[in-house]
Amino acid sequence: MKRLRRIRLKLEFDVAVVGGGPAGMMAAASAAKLGARTVLLEKNAKLGRKLMITGKGRCNVCNQCDVQSFIGAIPGNGRFLYSAVNRFSPLDTMDYFEGLHVPLKTERGNRVFPVSDRAADIVDAMREDVEASGVHVLQEDIKALIIKDGAVKGVKAASGKRIQSDGVIVACGGLSYPGTGSTGDGYRLARQAGHTIVPPRPSLVPLVCREDWCQELQGLSLRNIAVQVIDRKQGKEIYRDFGEMLFTHFGVSGPVILSASAHMRDLAPERYEIHIDLKPGLNFEQLDLRLQRDFQKFQNRDFSNSLQELLPKKLIPVAVNLSGIPGEKKCHQISRQERMNFGRLLKSLPVTISGFRPIEEAIVTAGGVSVHELSPKTMESKLVKGLFFAGEVLDVDGYTGGFNLQIAFSTGYLAGNSIWG
Repeated sequence: MKRLRRIRLKLEFDVAVVGGGPAGMMAAASAAKLGARTVLLEKNAKLGRKLMITGKGRCNVCNQCDVQSFIGAIPGNGRFLYSAVNRFSPLDTMDYFEGLHVPLKTERGNRVFPVSDRAADIVDAMREDVEASGVHVLQEDIKALIIKDGAVKGVKAASGKRIQSDGVIVACGGLSYPGTGSTGDGYRLARQAGHTIVPPRPSLVPLVCREDWCQELQGLSLRNIAVQVIDRKQGKEIYRDFGEMLFTHFGVSGPVILSASAHMRDLAPERYEIHIDLKPGLNFEQLDLRLQRDFQKFQNRDFSNSLQELLPKKLIPVAVNLSGIPGEKKCHQISRQERMNFGRLLKSLPVTISGFRPIEEAIVTAGGVSVHELSPKTMESKLVKGLFFAGEVLDVDGYTGGFNLQIAFSTGYLAGNSIWG
């Protein structure tokens, strides 16, 4: 009892973790399990607020893949994560949650979800693990680090409290979804310690398109399509994917679009084009045969009334307009060249990217604390002894599909074990 009273009054700990998201909860529980007196500091009333809304409330926990595949899915400084993901791999993540009595399932693309499809089950499991590990949780808004003689000695809260500790792990996210508490606090703490912040930018974010017809398709979801991203400045393909996308009032969104956005590292208006293959299951010759059959079947119909078996209803007027073939032209009057040009359009429907949606709408933030100033084997700062970083605050980001949560779990685990290991 004396020790507990001393902790409460003087707020002295071995380890202080700033940020109660997935990286912070993993880091705090990991350090506490090693015997460190650990405090987890979160400005929200509850832990895991952003985690509750991931995967549209389903929580794509991780991606069931090997280490090499994981690194390949991290366009932003993936090699920095070798040590972290080897220490705590996607399979370790799955074992961790199933050990906490959360059954998991693997869906298309090796995406792993709780069987319940409830992000709340993942959050509750992590909260319970934090509590069971003996972590002391405080609701505090941390405003500064306490640094003396090149080493961190604790943190200062907006309330005026000083929390003393031998080590600090900063894991308070980036700038995406600021309503959940991700307001860039970690960048401010890192700068105070002398760290370089790579300018934050949105990653896994919907894209604004130049073409007005995208607005006409607002709400249209396309499944089983393929996309190819062309960098017009370099004159080459930089990304290709298969899956689902969505047209919006501003442009395009959906899983394949979000992943495509992660490859647009230096966005300038109209630098990037996305070519949508509406019929990836057919090569060009097969599609042309399909068009011939359809035009023969509907030979006396207007072109605009002959596509209902080929395209979604909402897409037909746009496709007809872009084809250059008069909508009232009878199918039997369509020339071979017109038909082949239409086939090429269906195999490569182009949209021009004019910008990202705001960073607040991004799933994750690219940019952040420069990884060149951190040890990849521990997540410790090379500038300030005892200071560690984990999660989205780092300048690392991955594709959609569970990779970014795995970054949080792996770096949080490594930091928590290194700070007191």
